[in-house]
Amino acid sequence: MKCNPYYLTFLLKAQIFIAFLGCSMQQNSDGAKSKCSLLLLSTAEYEEKFWPGNKRVCGIDEAGRGPLAGPVVAAAVVFPRFFKPEGVLCELNDSKSLSPEQRETLAQAIVDSAEDFSISAIDHLTIDRVNIFRATMLAMNRAAESLKQLPDAMMIDGNRFTPHLPIPYMTIVKGDAKVFSIAAASILAKTRRDRIMREYGRQYPSYGFEKHFGYPTRAHIEAIAEHGRCPLHRKSFRLKVLGEK
Repeated sequence: MKCNPYYLTFLLKAQIFIAFLGCSMQQNSDGAKSKCSLLLLSTAEYEEKFWPGNKRVCGIDEAGRGPLAGPVVAAAVVFPRFFKPEGVLCELNDSKSLSPEQRETLAQAIVDSAEDFSISAIDHLTIDRVNIFRATMLAMNRAAESLKQLPDAMMIDGNRFTPHLPIPYMTIVKGDAKVFSIAAASILAKTRRDRIMREYGRQYPSYGFEKHFGYPTRAHIEAIAEHGRCPLHRKSFRLKVLGEK
């Protein structure tokens, strides 16, 4: 019998709400600092609530929605069932809060420890053709679809997701700072995109892509004002400060 994916998604959300409610009640009753209040990320906060009924729980995140140039990149990460982070993975957190060196070290540890992972990049031409939201959804879906085996449940950073597959999912605002698997996906997406932009920096040295990675920094905007846009720039991202409409 086939299950309605929307019903499964509802059950997934209800399951996590009940889990956090129980954690909160435990903390209030004994006054102790529970796992839910820890600052460091662990699989105990979200993944362990799903693993009993879902063998393959996937975290998904993206990097590169805001830049003026280059691709948007998404990653999907599945850790082994009942995985406990050790060593450098105990430092895992939102990629934006870590140094480039920390991200590279963590990226290798994630690749070594994950049961499965996949990374998908959608180029600037597709972004201009379909818009950045649809391109981001496409990157996230392709990352999930490219796993060796489809996940049983997905946790996605943000508040919106348009699924291509009938798999239950949950969107989590600021998930890259709350959910271990999403934070891991954030690291893989960010490090892959940074490598791409560093290569673009060598191809187009006038723009400094290896420094700002395509984001609208002052130096980047000044380079566009001086040299015009290069072929990697997103034409649909207009700069009012330069009089673009």
